[in-house]
Parts: sequence; structure tokens; C-alpha cells
Amino acid sequence: MLWLLLKSSLVIVTSKVNTIKLKTESPRKPAFDVQAFLDSAGIARRIVEYRKSQKIYSQGDPAKSVMYIQNGGIKLSVVNEVGKEAIFAILGPGDFFGEGCLAGQNVRMGTATAITPTTLLVIEKNEMIRVLHAEQAFSDRFVSYMLSRNIRIEEDLVDQLFNSSEKRLARTLLLLARYGKENRPEKVIAKISQETLAEMIGTTRGRVNFFMNKFKKLGFIKYNGGLHVDSSLLSVVLHD
Repeated sequence: MLWLLLKSSLVIVTSKVNTIKLKTESPRKPAFDVQAFLDSAGIARRIVEYRKSQKIYSQGDPAKSVMYIQNGGIKLSVVNEVGKEAIFAILGPGDFFGEGCLAGQNVRMGTATAITPTTLLVIEKNEMIRVLHAEQAFSDRFVSYMLSRNIRIEEDLVDQLFNSSEKRLARTLLLLARYGKENRPEKVIAKISQETLAEMIGTTRGRVNFFMNKFKKLGFIKYNGGLHVDSSLLSVVLHD
């Protein structure tokens, strides 16, 4: 009888705990959908399509607009006085670029080039400023995006200074596959040459080829209608 009473009490307590837990848990707030907002808010913008390898703007061009990537991907690069090019970012769907015009840049500080067929929303500077002032949700999302990208740039610098070329390549592949983004990772990377990867991580094409073959043998990546990146590649980045 005592056992039955204890069992009954346990069921009641458990039921109460579950009830309290259900009441205190609030549903997760849905993420702000930038694409849906841009499509529906009546923002003055142009939709422009670019071919693979086509330049979107060049270093030194007038900076008059902000761009949002709908589909495809772009690389941002700079060229020094002697003509040496350095790639400092690869961006994909959901990313903004060209925002320097909002901070007083009159000319583009780098060159933007499509690495695959790419579709952009082009928003003129004055229109972007108007929307940022008028639409709180969009403004919050844009500021959050810019802060996140600044953190990413800092991490990239640390990566270049302290990590091996193998770790830098693994991290770059994971970033290209959009791991860590709010939406689901793509896992299939748009075609990108080993020369470009070598430029991004500061090593030679031969080293990139060596590590890519190694990753393939270990099952971290595979080639099947594109470059597939498995989340297990993260073990290379985390390994001391």
C-alpha cells in the first residue's frame, strides 16, 4: 500500500513539473526573413543577374548602392600597387555587400566578382538609408548581420595568423557550405577552383590539392555533382 501511495505521489509531482515546464516555455520567435521583407515592403531596388566571372564592380568605382545576394556567390578582392590580388571574402545567398557607401565611402575599396551565375538585389544608397530609418525590424537585422560579419573578419585574421593551412582550408570549406547560419547548411559548394581556395587561405595550389585529397579519403568531402562538405570536417578545425 505504501509503495502505491509513493508511486501515486511521484506521478502527481512529475505531472506538476511537466505542467510548470510547459507553461514557462515560450515558443521560439521566428527569425526575421530578410528576403521576404525585401520582396514585400515596396523597397525601390533592381534585380540584376551576372554571369560566372563577371565583375559586379571594380576597385575605385563610385560607391552608390548596397547589394543583397539572392542566388549564387561572389568573391571580394583587393589589388595592391604592384598588381597582386588578395581575396578577403566569399559571400553567398542572404549576404549583403557594398555597404561601405553607408559609412561615407565614395569609391569601392575592392572588386566584387561573381563566382557562379548570380542574382542580386541592388538598393541605392539613399533608399537603403531610408529603409534603415523607417523599418525597425530590418534595421535590427542589418545591424546584427554587420556585427556578425565583423566578428567573422576578426576570426579570419586569427585563423590566418595562428592556424595551419590545413585548418584554414577546413574552416573555409565549412564557411562556404554555410555551417553556422540560421538556415540549413547547403553542404554542396558552388564550383570554386583550388587556385581561389589557395588565395583565400594564403598557401599554394599544391598544398590545397594535397589537403583536398586527404579530406576526400577521410570522407570529409566528396565530389558528386558538386563539392559536398560533411559536418565531420569540423573535427579538423577543432583538433589541436
